[in-house]
Amino acid sequence: MNTLAVVFEAPTQLSVRELTLVAPTPQDVVVAMRWSGISTGTEKLLFTGRMPPFPGLGYPLVPGYEGVGEIIEAGVESGRRVGQLVYVPGSKGFTEARGLFGGQASRVVVPGAKTIPLADQLGEQGALFALAATAHHCLEADPANHLDTLPTLIVGHGALGRLIARLCMLYGAPAPTVWETNPIRMDGARGYTVIHPNDDTTRGYRTICDVSGANGILDSLVDKLVPGGEIILGGFYSEPVSFTFPPAFLREARLRIAAQWKEQDLMAIAGFANSGRLDLDGLITHREPAARAADAYATAFGDPHCVKMILDWRSAA
Repeated sequence: MNTLAVVFEAPTQLSVRELTLVAPTPQDVVVAMRWSGISTGTEKLLFTGRMPPFPGLGYPLVPGYEGVGEIIEAGVESGRRVGQLVYVPGSKGFTEARGLFGGQASRVVVPGAKTIPLADQLGEQGALFALAATAHHCLEADPANHLDTLPTLIVGHGALGRLIARLCMLYGAPAPTVWETNPIRMDGARGYTVIHPNDDTTRGYRTICDVSGANGILDSLVDKLVPGGEIILGGFYSEPVSFTFPPAFLREARLRIAAQWKEQDLMAIAGFANSGRLDLDGLITHREPAARAADAYATAFGDPHCVKMILDWRSAA
């Protein structure tokens, strides 16, 4: 079976071309992709060639792990059925390219157990599940019973920062403050305040979550902490992370790194989104047909107006 796929042929070289899918097993499903999100974290690192080396990394590759599609074939042991709308966190791969993570294609083969059934009304918003799970992973384990440790200051009002703020409020924590330096991204708040850091006169935040990935930001965050407060590093930092020790020492500051989401984060998001408790409106700002993937990636990576870009595969061959 063939598929049309986005292929990173080499760093900074993108094509949209036909590939052959691996053969499905009885545990697998074949999904006709409808929409997929472009990650400005992992996919940007793969596209630019700045992804740290790991086993299996190489080019050409098919990126993507934020897909929504309809099951068109279901193996007898897949636990799924034809016609289901599902979230797809990637795929099993292709014969002529590596699948890292293999979701940017018109058809994909994936274990049924890896897919998550979606409420039909979610539509393209299901592509936000991975990002929302990443936001959830920035919170404490069992957030509902640790409201006093959830972020009171979030740095960065992109899609990830917005989702963290919404999740804090969904769990019942007080509305956080969000820092944003780009005027273009200061709109879109849902019940919380977005301000420029220079305008923030508050002292003594208990928990600060940085998702900006900005270099040299730690000293300004330490200055805002209460004694014993925590800074969560939820962004990706291309330069060494450092801070001035004496202020952090005086506050006994704690640092925590939030990396990739876990299965329990994704399950929590699925429950919230499918039930309608998690508001995902307003996060998808740009859409392009899959045939215009090169333009879509340029916009996603370079246009500050773009909070989230979605590729539309519905007309792809």
